[in-house]
Amino acid sequence: MPSLKSLFRRGPGRIGAAEARRRTADGAAVLLDVREPSEWSAGHAPGAVHLPLSALVDGALPAAPAGRTVVVICRSGHRSRQAARILADRGIPVVDVMGGMTAWAAAGFPVRDRRGDAGTVA
Repeated sequence: MPSLKSLFRRGPGRIGAAEARRRTADGAAVLLDVREPSEWSAGHAPGAVHLPLSALVDGALPAAPAGRTVVVICRSGHRSRQAARILADRGIPVVDVMGGMTAWAAAGFPVRDRRGDAGTVA
């Protein structure tokens, strides 16, 4: 049975793809992609920072200047939610993107492969 404290603990915020793009477009926040290297290579949001969830779990931290919010994204939103909780537990201001890169691409936002050409969400 969950503890009383865990019932009232709120996780990091969640935002949609449009809000994620708005927050990261001007550099006010850092877009962190936590997918695996093959997924990143196939297609990611321009300007995103890549740090696989496995590295984050092992203690790595994203390169983000102090005071900037980290906006975490994955393919569908599951891994980004997990990553956001890890970062929040480390005291980093964070939100995750509902629907992930799938929602990002569906909204018509750019996706680039490792060469900078048009990419796909894998």
